[in-house]
Amino acid sequence: MRIILSRKGFDSTSGGGPSPIIGGRPLSLPIPAAEHSRTTYGALGLGEHAARASRGRIGAGDHCHHDPMFLADGTCLFGQCGAAQTHLANRGVGGGDVFLFFGLFRDEDTGEPHHRIFGYLEVERRIDLASCDAVTLAGLRDQGHPHAIAMHGRNDAIYSGRGREVGGAPHLLRLTVPGGPPSLWRRPVWLRCGGLSYHDRTDRWLPGGRLRAVSRGQEFVAEIGRRKAPREWLARVIAAIEAS
Repeated sequence: MRIILSRKGFDSTSGGGPSPIIGGRPLSLPIPAAEHSRTTYGALGLGEHAARASRGRIGAGDHCHHDPMFLADGTCLFGQCGAAQTHLANRGVGGGDVFLFFGLFRDEDTGEPHHRIFGYLEVERRIDLASCDAVTLAGLRDQGHPHAIAMHGRNDAIYSGRGREVGGAPHLLRLTVPGGPPSLWRRPVWLRCGGLSYHDRTDRWLPGGRLRAVSRGQEFVAEIGRRKAPREWLARVIAAIEAS
């Protein structure tokens, strides 16, 4: 089994600033889309928030890359392609694995930017868009998923399964240590040096249960196998998302 920490949403490079937390609820702002999108920030009710986070560069009428897509039936669709999808495929990511989506958010009270988990996807199926049947592709296109509207790469894939976006901001889902900076994380005790892809350098694994996360990159994979401790931690994270 694998846990994938998957970076998504606005940051200083994509969008221009952190996503907001409003009324105790993190609102992940999808990154802007230059093409292959039918969804605007306004359609998602995020127009004002996108304008504020981007300092007016993006507004309600601008299109966004609506991905991951959390559906009303309690499922989630998440697309990936290019080098990031190659990394997931090389690590064997598929059915039974879990994506934990995280992003950069601004604290509602202090204004402090920090990383936190805002949703999850328990993978039931990986759909390879270049080879899937026409009915499946049409269904995904009807949902408005950007990777189904137009191919983003030869290895374009959509992961589907049970998933949900968080409705609150419990402390358990915050990755950044108190006081920041955002890339300095509190790591769970089961996660140790060499156990997370793209984090092989020993100087990233700091005393006091801290991890200096890489500044860029999308998909960080932890192979947990049948170990009990990471499965218990994952169950607590999912429970915190479901309960909020």
